[in-house]
Parts: sequence; structure tokens; C-alpha cells
Amino acid sequence: MPFGEKNENARPLADGLSPKKLYELAEDKLNAGSIDQAISQFELILVSYPNSKYAIQARLDIAYNLFKRKKYSRAISILDEFIKRHPSHSSAPYAYYLRGMSAQEKSSSMLDTIVTDNAQRDVQGIRQAYKYYEELIIKFPDSKYSKEAKKKLVELVNALARHELYIAIYYTRIGANIAAINRSKYIIENYPYSLSIPDGLHLMAHNYDLIKADNLAKDARNVLISSFPNYSPSYSISK
Repeated sequence: MPFGEKNENARPLADGLSPKKLYELAEDKLNAGSIDQAISQFELILVSYPNSKYAIQARLDIAYNLFKRKKYSRAISILDEFIKRHPSHSSAPYAYYLRGMSAQEKSSSMLDTIVTDNAQRDVQGIRQAYKYYEELIIKFPDSKYSKEAKKKLVELVNALARHELYIAIYYTRIGANIAAINRSKYIIENYPYSLSIPDGLHLMAHNYDLIKADNLAKDARNVLISSFPNYSPSYSISK
């Protein structure tokens, strides 16, 4: 008897089919391009044989195919359940990584045709993805997925920093100069290795000029020139 089927009776929904057979049928649906039907077949395994090895893999397959269908919230929910049930499973690093990918894509899926930079959108999904990738790296530092997650974190940090820069630019446009300065400081203090640091320094100096804080403006420009001697602004205050 295959592993995972011992002492386990199929429920009526499975029509007496083994979890292995149900899994094969689900794979056939995938190969035929019937993703929704395949997901339903995988879900049948979860209901009929919840403790089998096929249920473990089926949960990951459901999440991955939901991800492919851009149903990111559902995919995250399935992956949360997988991680809760199997925190030390060999596939757990993959589950963490796919969860991060789902959250990251969730933040960019709705407005891609209108806003090309995800930093200009609601960045809650980006922050969530950052948290998921960070958890993966901490729990499974030697995993190949952790190596990929570290690369993703660089992307996310730059996106979060740009988001703060866009807010600082907006405050500058409406004349809220102190608020703009504080946002610029936030970038420098919280995202010190991001690509938005030079723009943040430049914008900070500009806002200091506007409130006649000449010494502070000079200090900001000195840091900018010494750290980024070839800098030229990559943003515009005008709409």
C-alpha cells in the first residue's frame, strides 16, 4: 500500500478511487489545460485523503495554479495553511517563496496598464511580500529559495523607497515642505542602500531652500555631492 494511504478510507466523494489515482486524474486535467477542473480534483484529494502524501503535494499544486490564474489572495490562504500544517516539510521553503511571489504580484496585478511603477500603487502587498521573503530567509537560510528571496528583497526595498519619494514629491508640490523633508529623511534612514537615496537628498535640499533653512540645505547637498558626484535628478516636481 502506498505511503499515506494506510488506515485511511476514502470518503464517498472519491468514488473509491485511491489518492494516487485522483492525483493522476488531476495531472491529466492540467495537461489538458483545464486548470479549474484540476484544482477541483486536487481539492477532492484534500477532502477525501487529508493525511496522505498526495494531499501535501495537492495543496502546493492548488496554490501554484491559483497563482498562475492570478488568484493571489486564495493562493496565499492555501500556502498559509500548508505552512501551518507542514512547517518543517522539505517543500516548506518553496511554499514560503510562492507566498511571497503571490503577495508581490498581488500589488501589481490590478493597475499594470495604467500605472507602470508598482511603487506608485498601494504598497501593502509589497510590504507583505517583504515580510514573507524575510521569514523564508530566517527559517531556511540555506535554501535555494532563500537565495532568490534575497534578490527579491532588493527589488522590494527599491520599490518601497520610491513610494516614499513619490509621497515626498507630492508634499513638495502642495507646499508641505516639512512633510516632504521628513519623507526624504525616512528614505535615507530606513532604505539606506536603495536607489532613491540621491533623489531623496536632492529633494530634501530643495525643500530646505524653500523654508530658508540654508545651512541644512547646504549640508544635504554636501552629502549628495560627496556620495554621488555624478548625480542628476531623475524626478520632476512639476506634474
